[in-house]
Amino acid sequence: MPVQLFHNGRSRDSRAQGRVPRRGREVSDGGLRFGVNLMPQLWVDERVRSGRELLSHRSVLFRRMADAGIEHVMVGDHVMFHRGVGNDGLTDAASVVTATEELGVYLAVYLMVLRHPVLVARQILTVAQLAPGRLALGLGIGGDDRHEVLACGVDPRTRGRRMDESLGIVRRLLAGETVSHEGEFFSLEEARLRPEPAQPIPLVVGGRSDAALRRAGRLGDGWLGIWTSATRCAEAIAAVEQYGAEAGRGAVGWQHGMTFWCGFGADRAQARERIAPAMEGLYRTPFDKFERYIPYGRPEDVAEFVAPFVEAGCSTLNFIPFAGSDEAGVHAVAEVRKLLRSGY
Repeated sequence: MPVQLFHNGRSRDSRAQGRVPRRGREVSDGGLRFGVNLMPQLWVDERVRSGRELLSHRSVLFRRMADAGIEHVMVGDHVMFHRGVGNDGLTDAASVVTATEELGVYLAVYLMVLRHPVLVARQILTVAQLAPGRLALGLGIGGDDRHEVLACGVDPRTRGRRMDESLGIVRRLLAGETVSHEGEFFSLEEARLRPEPAQPIPLVVGGRSDAALRRAGRLGDGWLGIWTSATRCAEAIAAVEQYGAEAGRGAVGWQHGMTFWCGFGADRAQARERIAPAMEGLYRTPFDKFERYIPYGRPEDVAEFVAPFVEAGCSTLNFIPFAGSDEAGVHAVAEVRKLLRSGY
């Protein structure tokens, strides 16, 4: 299935490179949260670490992230993406929060639509019990690989309706309610889960359709974007908050965000050489279809690209970096963080 992208007809290279423009509003030290995804090796046919080697490698990276002030580790979720690639997102989240007490974990996007909502809620509560206040989820309906959805026994045509029903159930269970429900996909009688979470667990909704924006406004704690322009991002955030207001949700602490695949190098040519093959290999789509939405170059170039998304209302920024090594990726994102938080 082709990857769908937001765009406004403007090339990424139409913006000047170099100095990062100054924001029109200040962002407090706690206003932006940065995350790094550490699993790109699984997606580009590199040798996959396991066992003690994997745990040791991740421990070093977690230490570097915490020392750099990065707020969370981003983990993904796929059952069997193109060619069988994947990892279970909540299992991975549990491994992160038990390996570090300093970093949160942001699971995105979690394909909740492929699972039963009661089991999902129980898994979320289990991870949250290990790390109160350190878990957040971005939720999606999948579909970039139709075969993955079918293999899980889900009709791809029902994903949106199934997500609406699932998310409504999960929110009620996480709130400690006793849930009786009769819907199109699920039937529950007095379902209840304990213990209740010590702190709220953000459930942010991803998606590129108007239905996804409505879902985020009615049932989510924010919207998570990817592969879009800053203009479209601002429009999506405004629509989500309007849908929330229309649903009577007047006191939502919105947590909107963006995920950026990005390349780092000594110059833009080297950075492009690092990010382009990875994306083409995973998505089976020429890089020029993505390029206007992908920041690459030096940290200054990436910060310049990302800055308008902060203006648009994003407070969570997730990065999937390709920089020659995982260590270099963490360092590069840390430099972007410094630029974006320094009153550029």
